[in-house]
Amino acid sequence: MRLPIQINDQSAEPLYHQIEVQLRALIVSGQLAEGVLLPSIRELAQTVKCSVITVKRVYNDLEAEGLLRTRQGTGTYVAQVGDQERDRHRLAAVVEALEQAVVAAKRVQCTEEELRMIFQEAITKHYE
Repeated sequence: MRLPIQINDQSAEPLYHQIEVQLRALIVSGQLAEGVLLPSIRELAQTVKCSVITVKRVYNDLEAEGLLRTRQGTGTYVAQVGDQERDRHRLAAVVEALEQAVVAAKRVQCTEEELRMIFQEAITKHYE
């Protein structure tokens, strides 16, 4: 299976985090259904051009969150995620992104009013 994960080499964000965020989003959005077999650690590492250790960390982190399940000898699968748990993960990802946006806005001395206007424009652009 080919996962639609894209790495930005120019990003300051660590590779494992880029992969983890995108894989988590695929799971909590339902794009990867329960029971789907993921690529092997080695296969995903080759696909995204990173080390096996990086992918192993991602799989371990997501398994610790209850989003993945590894069966010895058969591979790593998307775990059963209840609706409440899925919503919790989904909203947590949005909260994290918004908090990072607020921090970035403060860093460049954006006013609260400017930030609200930017946020409203982004909503309008993507939802209308």
